[in-house]
Amino acid sequence: QVQLVESGGGLVQTGGSLRLSCIVPGSGFSVRAMAWYRQAPGKGREQVARISFTGDTNYADSVKGRFTISRDNPKNTVYLQMDSLKPEDTAVYYCNFVLPPLARWGQGTQVTVSS
Repeated sequence: QVQLVESGGGLVQTGGSLRLSCIVPGSGFSVRAMAWYRQAPGKGREQVARISFTGDTNYADSVKGRFTISRDNPKNTVYLQMDSLKPEDTAVYYCNFVLPPLARWGQGTQVTVSS
């Protein structure tokens, strides 16, 4: 089963920026929609952004206008550029496919936004 590897998280102040990366090993990446998800303490996992294999994007209302998802198919990598970060963006961020079969969830990358 594919094992995803997320990176790029960290501690930033309100208004700061981070760029997350996710490497998706194996074949099939270029023809599948990908998404970034997050899980805050005590809450369920939510999808925050997704990108089709053709590059069409969609965002949760809570991040629209602040986050940008992109992909580099030759590198099997999906990115999440996060700007104007808010304390409520604090969570563990994960990537995965949009539709089943999902990959095994990685460890995620922690994003902490201080006020």
